[in-house]
Amino acid sequence: VQLQAYGGGLVQPGGFLRLSCAASGRASSSLAMGWFRQAPGKEREFVAAVSRAGGITYYAESVKGRFTISRDNIKDTVYLQMDSLKPEDAAVYYCAARVTSYVRSYYITDDQYNYWGQGTQVTVSS
Repeated sequence: VQLQAYGGGLVQPGGFLRLSCAASGRASSSLAMGWFRQAPGKEREFVAAVSRAGGITYYAESVKGRFTISRDNIKDTVYLQMDSLKPEDAAVYYCAARVTSYVRSYYITDDQYNYWGQGTQVTVSS
């Protein structure tokens, strides 16, 4: 499985961005997906997760109500819509995938994921 994350950039506080993660090498409908982020000097942290079919989502408290994870299994792509961005959201964002046979499962720790994208930089600054 190869993951390609893109969509990062520079945005002002209060602005929005949509990240995308395209999966290849395996049908994304067999993959639970997640987004993580890592700011300079900090450990990588969980942001959001979605189950295989997209019916179940889970968010870190710090982004709940502002970020939305979704997926389009026809396009083999997972999205992270980020609204009301704050300076503390600035980080390199990584998408991750895990092969699972459980339709309703989602995963929130990085050691539960098998595959990682290369990361896309999000900068929030005025």
